[in-house]
Amino acid sequence: MRQDDCYQLGEVIKTHGLNGEVGILLDVDFPNEYQNLESVFLEQQGKLIPFFIDTIQVNNNKALVKFEDIDSLDSAKTIVKSKLYLPLSSLPSLENGQYYFHDLVGCEVFEEKSKLGDVKEVVDLSGNQLLVVDADDKEILIPLKDEILISVDTINKKIQVSLPDGLLDIYND
Repeated sequence: MRQDDCYQLGEVIKTHGLNGEVGILLDVDFPNEYQNLESVFLEQQGKLIPFFIDTIQVNNNKALVKFEDIDSLDSAKTIVKSKLYLPLSSLPSLENGQYYFHDLVGCEVFEEKSKLGDVKEVVDLSGNQLLVVDADDKEILIPLKDEILISVDTINKKIQVSLPDGLLDIYND
């Protein structure tokens, strides 16, 4: 499985107890939808390795997980800080007009007919989601707000925005 074919589910943040359980921080909108996971991919030395789940208990955005073959504190320590991934194909389908953040990466961003740049990534800073747009080797941060995003076309990879007055001036020298 390639990382490009997956989305990040979360990260192993700590060990729990002596029998190999670990605490997971889930980086998803609806953590309870992952209560019945059977397996995940863990990033180990740059590769995605499948890990099968014995038990999982989800509580808000955290989960307590016991993986098969991770039976001691020492073996659990080896996976702390590992990122967890699931295949993109496992994502629930969305209603018309909805999108996942990873769908926005690579989209061209326009204000009226003027191209501002291409979306490099979407970041979440304390609950404020921002488009990181590469505009002629400058990085522009655009808030993901309904009043700013006029239209999002993930099929044609185009986003139309209406920026607040002065936003672009911040990035001009």
